[in-house]
Amino acid sequence: MKAIIVEDEYPARKELRYFIENNSNIEVINEFSNGLDVLEFIQENLVDVIFLDINIPKLDGMLLAKTINKFSKKPKIVFITAYEKYAVDAFSVEAFDYILKPYSEDRIIMMLKKLENIKEDTNKEERISEIKNKISLWKNNKIYVVDVEDIYYCQAQERYTYVYTEKDQFILRESISEVEKTINSKYFFKSHRSYLVNLTKIEEIVPWFNNTYILKLKGGEFEVTVSRSKMKEFKELMNL
Repeated sequence: MKAIIVEDEYPARKELRYFIENNSNIEVINEFSNGLDVLEFIQENLVDVIFLDINIPKLDGMLLAKTINKFSKKPKIVFITAYEKYAVDAFSVEAFDYILKPYSEDRIIMMLKKLENIKEDTNKEERISEIKNKISLWKNNKIYVVDVEDIYYCQAQERYTYVYTEKDQFILRESISEVEKTINSKYFFKSHRSYLVNLTKIEEIVPWFNNTYILKLKGGEFEVTVSRSKMKEFKELMNL
């Protein structure tokens, strides 16, 4: 984790840095004495956590926290202040912790452990998310791990489902409905009882007989049918 300290008193900054560096794996990448410099820095640099005093020059810590709270990807904020009266405001900006001065080393260590545990849990969730975006497929008695987004379409044939990427064909010993649940992606649409198509791979929509469509996929190698029963849902999805 990368952190910055925002504190206008030099001795307090150095003490806090000492506790962080000697009791955690958190890296302090910068220190600041005013809020405006912080705002400029975090717009250009990745920061996981901000140790923030409230009474700082130019842009006070609470206003800075409210601004940061509007970011799409925001660092965690740990207030370290002598002012108890801002605790309610800290809750409104979703502060990770609120520590009153003079703080104890034990209190700081407890907070640092909480931060590191949160980071570890986040890393696990990210790894699980990456795994969920992959699928294991059979070909020539071997198992290949394929990115779901690389799949063009799936086709049901008897008791099996054939999965097509740009250059390969794989097989799954599952029904196409089960494959749809496994893929679990908003970009895939069951256009027909026998077809599951990746909507992002559609290159051309061709009107066909009985008011249906043929979907030509990128590269021109694949064509997928949209059944009459699926036409309404498909048109809504594609804004037709």
